[in-house]
Amino acid sequence: MNPLLRFIRGLWHGLDVLRRVLHLLLLLLLLVVVLAVLRPATPRLAARNALVIRPSGELTEQVEGEPLQRALSQARGENQPQTLVWDLTDAIRAAATDSRIQALLIETDDLNGAGQAKLEELAAALQVFHRTGKKIIAHGTLMLKSQYYLAAQADEVYVDPFGAVLLDGYERYRLFFKDALDKLGVDMHLFRAGKFKSAEEPYVRRDMSVEDREESTVYLQALWSGYQNAVAGARGLKPQQLSQYTEQYVGAVKTARGDMATVALDAGLVTAIKTPQQVEARMIELVGQDADGQSFSAVSVDDYSRVLNAERHVHFDHRPAIGVITASGEIVDGIQPPGTVGGVSMAKLLRDARFDPQIKAVVLRIDSPGGSVFASEQIYREVLALKAAGKPVVASMGDVAASGGYYIAAPADEIIASSSTITGSIGVFAGVPTFSRTLEKLGISSDGVGTTALSGAMRLERPMSGPISDLAQTAVNHTYDQFVARVANGRGQTEAQIDAIGQGRVWAGADALRLGLVDHLGTYEDALAAAARRAHLPAGYRVRRLEPQLNLAQQLAFQLQSSSLRAQRLFGIISVLPAHFMKDLDPLDRELARWQRLSTPDQAYAYCFCTVE
Repeated sequence: MNPLLRFIRGLWHGLDVLRRVLHLLLLLLLLVVVLAVLRPATPRLAARNALVIRPSGELTEQVEGEPLQRALSQARGENQPQTLVWDLTDAIRAAATDSRIQALLIETDDLNGAGQAKLEELAAALQVFHRTGKKIIAHGTLMLKSQYYLAAQADEVYVDPFGAVLLDGYERYRLFFKDALDKLGVDMHLFRAGKFKSAEEPYVRRDMSVEDREESTVYLQALWSGYQNAVAGARGLKPQQLSQYTEQYVGAVKTARGDMATVALDAGLVTAIKTPQQVEARMIELVGQDADGQSFSAVSVDDYSRVLNAERHVHFDHRPAIGVITASGEIVDGIQPPGTVGGVSMAKLLRDARFDPQIKAVVLRIDSPGGSVFASEQIYREVLALKAAGKPVVASMGDVAASGGYYIAAPADEIIASSSTITGSIGVFAGVPTFSRTLEKLGISSDGVGTTALSGAMRLERPMSGPISDLAQTAVNHTYDQFVARVANGRGQTEAQIDAIGQGRVWAGADALRLGLVDHLGTYEDALAAAARRAHLPAGYRVRRLEPQLNLAQQLAFQLQSSSLRAQRLFGIISVLPAHFMKDLDPLDRELARWQRLSTPDQAYAYCFCTVE
C-alpha cells in the first residue's frame, strides 16, 4: 500500500478514536454535572425538630432500579415506588439520641404495602425511640394492614375524618391457566420433588391442590395471629378485640351510617379523629414552629440522613467490621442488579468479604422466595468458603427466605428469623411447555430424523416422550436429595428428619423455630449482635453494607432488558387498555414475568410462590 495512503488511513483512525474518547468524556462530564445539580445541599437543623417518617411505595430490603433514574424522578417530585427499610430504621435509631429531634411524626398515606417482618424491624427501631420519652405521632387517611401496623407503634394515632382503619387479614389467591393453555393447545409438563411444592400448579390445575390449601391456611393463620398480637400489644388492646373489629366491621360501619373513622375510634384503634391541620397544630405544640412560622419545625428522613452522613464522615476507619450482604429478590443465574439475587454477583460479594481483612463476620440478610438451583448452589459454596476462612456467617431472614432463599441460609453458623418470616419450602420443580398441539391448530406439523433417541427430544414443538419425562423427574429428584443433604448438614439433622419437614412445605418463622430450621426469633439487630459475638468483636465495631456494583454497560443492558421484557408480556395486548385495567391485570403480568424467568428447560428451580397480601 502507498505509504501516503497508510499515513492518511492511520491518521483517520487515530482521529476517530480520539473523537470517541472525547464523546465519552463529554458524556461522563454531563453525568457528573447532572448528579451535582440533583444532589441537594446538606440542610441545617434547628434546635428542635420533628423527624417525619413518610414511607413511599413498597417497603423493601433493597431498592431496585438505577440510582440516576431514581434521582431524576425524585427531582421531578414523583413518589418513589420503593422505600428502603434500613434508611428509616437508621434514621429513627439515630434520632433517639439526638437532642435536636424532639418528636417523630409518621405519615402513612404514601405507603403501599410492606411485609410483616420489615414492619417488625421498623417497630423495633420505634421502640428504641419511644424509650427515650420522646413522643411519636401517627396520622393517616385509609389505613390498611401495613399502614396501621406502623401507625399503631405511635403514642398518639390520628385518623382523618374521611379516613378508615380496615384490617382484612391475610390472603393468598393465584390465577390458574390450565384451561387457557388447553384452548391454546399448550401441554405443560411439571416435574417436582415434594408433595407440597405447588410452585407451578397454576399451569396444570384449575384450583389449589389439597396440600397447597392446607399449608397456606396454616402459615396465613400464623401471620394473622402474629399481626394481631403485635398490633394489640402496641395499642394496649387484646388480640381478640382486633379479631372482633374485623369480623364485625361491616355491621359497625352500617350502624355508624358509613362513618368509618368513628368506628375505628370507638374500637380504640385510634386516639382521635384529626385533620392534617389539627395534627400540624399538635406538632407545633411538641417542637415549635419552623423558621417561616408556617408549620412545625420538621426534617425528612432524606435530609436527616444527609446531615448524619456529613457529621459522621470519616476518611480512614480501620475498625473491624461486620459485612452485611442483602439477598433481596428472586435468585437467578449470572450477574444481576440490586433487587435481584444473581448467582455470580452475590457469590462475588461473599468472596470480596472473605478476602477483606477488615470484615470479621458477615450477616446475610435474606428476603427471597428462591429461584435457580444452580445460582443458589453458587452462593451456598461461597458461604461455606467464608466459614472455612474463619469468618462467622449469620443468616437474618426477612419476610421470605424460602426454597432457594432457605438453601443459601442453610450453611450459616446461625439463622435468625422473624416469627412471621415465610421459610422452608425445601423442594424442587422444573416445568417445560410443549406446543405440538398449538401448531396442529395452525396446520403445522414437525417431522425429521435424529442419530440417537435423545436427538431432538427436547424440542418444544414436539410432544414429550416417556423416557424424557422420566429423565426430567429423575433429575429433579436428585436435585431435591442434594437440597435435603445440604440442609441436613447445615442444621445438624439427618436427611430423613429434613425430608419429613421438607417436601416443599412452607412454614412461618415460629413453626420453623420449633422444627429446628432456624435457631432464634429476632431482628436484624439481633443478627448483628450474634455475628459480633461469634467474631469476638469489641464494642464500637463498624457495619459495612456490600452492594453489587455494575459498570455502565451492564446498567444500560439491564435497563433495556427490563423495558423489552415488560413490553413483550401479555403479547402487547394490555398496553392499549386504560390504566385502571392495567392495574387489575398486575397479577397476570407478574405471573407471566415469573414464567419468563423460570422456564428454562434444562434448569431446576427451588422457588416458593408463597407471597401473601
